[in-house]
Order: sequence, then structure tokens, then C-alpha cells
Amino acid sequence: MTLLGTSDLDVFPLALGGNVFGWTADRDASFAILDAYVDGGGNFIDTADSYSHWVPGHSGGESERIIGEWLAARRPSGVTVATKVSQHPEFPGLSAGNVRAAAEASLKRLGADTIDLYYAHFDDPATPLEETVAAFGALVADGLVRHIAVSNYSADRIRAWISLADELGVARPIAIQPHYNLVHRNDVEAEIIPLAEERGLGLVPYFALAAGFLTGKYRSTDAAAVDTPRAAGAAKYATEHGLRVVGELERIADEHGTSIPAVALAWLRAQPTVIAPIASASRVDQVAGLLNGARLQLSDEDLTVLRSVSDWSPAAD
Repeated sequence: MTLLGTSDLDVFPLALGGNVFGWTADRDASFAILDAYVDGGGNFIDTADSYSHWVPGHSGGESERIIGEWLAARRPSGVTVATKVSQHPEFPGLSAGNVRAAAEASLKRLGADTIDLYYAHFDDPATPLEETVAAFGALVADGLVRHIAVSNYSADRIRAWISLADELGVARPIAIQPHYNLVHRNDVEAEIIPLAEERGLGLVPYFALAAGFLTGKYRSTDAAAVDTPRAAGAAKYATEHGLRVVGELERIADEHGTSIPAVALAWLRAQPTVIAPIASASRVDQVAGLLNGARLQLSDEDLTVLRSVSDWSPAAD
């Protein structure tokens, strides 16, 4: 377990993504996945109030509701649940009233008294940042939220959030959730990681497996070869560069007697300020590979090779 940023949240070094719950994993499959993750030592579940509003017939909140039903049925101890606000169709944006209403709705779906970690899911330029910062601070002061965090924010906006929090005397963010993986590195390493190191923030990267591309399932540059609901997200990484990365992951996985996703997650875990990459499973048999990624220790040589092969410029292909 590892403390998240400057908080008291002691989390497993792999967060289980809840974006698939109610989407590609129905209630029974979601329960089985959650059971396997916790039985394997996991304690950090990531979701958002908007999951899975994009599915026909869904309105958002399906993932939170399933997690809440699982929590009520299993009553696990020591589980940290993170959720997010700004993208639910009924609660768009980060105005003060919306942030509170969305948090209350999330608490009801989760069947919880307090949200362990509450993210601003996306920046909202239509709302003054001071209003948003004060609203999140009030949630902490009122006991509805333990800790706050930001996702998909630029380094400059995160710095501004921290400065405003200090001016207002409210809680600072403790974590950042960026898009970060072996085939999407540059902006995070150039801007977000230095900020996290400077301010004591922990990174909880999403798309840790590049929407499934870094599982090794997609081995063709032909986007038409993909055939699942999530495949379109993975297809964009299936370039010559991306396939070279997968090839190196496979070689290292074979040397360690493990899986391609385990190596991809282990590389990400080894990066500065990264606390717990987020990865999801649509089937219970995928959970073991994620858990292996939380425990595998790569050699310095492995890390160097992966960093080298994943460095890329347009001229590389």
C-alpha cells in the first residue's frame, strides 16, 4: 500500500477502473470483478458520476450504483472509492450549486456518507475557478468529501487551484488524474510530473493500458480489425510506433513469465509521483493480470528499454 499524495489514504498501487460497470460488464460480472480485485489485495476503486451515460437507455450513474450495491452487499473494510463530477448529463460543469448537488447524488448512489476522493473531472472554463475551489473546499469542511483531486487539468490551472485554495483557506487537491501510459507520455512528463513533485501530489493515471491497446490484443494497424465497444479507443494507438512498444512489452513479459498488461502497468508505476495507475476489467479472468501489474518489479534495464522504445516523434514512423 502507498499513501496518496499528502493524504492519509493508503491505497493499493493499482486502482480498479469502474468505467466498464454497467457498460461492458453487467451487474453480476461487475460484482465478480470487484470481488476478485479485493480478494487479491486491492482497495482502490475509481469511477465517475457520468459512467455510463453514453450507453443507449442509460442516464449516468450506473457505475456508481453498481459499486454502491456491491459495497452494501459485501461491506468490505478499508476500501477507498474515488468518483468525479462535471460530466453527468444532469450535473454538467463545476458551478458551486452543481458540485454540491452532484456530490449528494453520488453519495446516494454509492450508499455512502462520505466520498473518499472527489475529482473535478474536467476543467470548466465557464465557471470562475475560485467558485469551484470554494465549492470543493466546502464539501470537505462539511464532511461530504474526505479529499479532493483534479483530472484533465493543465499544470497552470492546477497551480491556480492550489493558490486559490491557500488564499481561501480550504483543502488543496492531493492527486491528479492524467491521461498517461507508454504510448501517451510527453505532456505529462514535461508539465504534470514536475508540478506533482513540487507540490507533493500523487498521480493516478487513467488509460493506463491505452484503452486496451497495451494488453497486446490489437496487433494490426488496420482500424477495421477491431470489433468491440472499446476497440475504437485502442485503434488509434495501433501505429507502427505503438506496435513496436507492444512487441517490447511482450518480450519483457516472456522473460518475467507474466502478461503484457502487467509489464505496462509496472512501467507506469515506476514513474515519478505515480501512485496507482487505473485499469479496468470487463471479465473476472482479466483481474489477475492487473494485480500482477501492481506487484511486478521491473529491472532498471527493462525500464530503460521501454522508455527508449516508447520515445517517439512523427519522423519515427
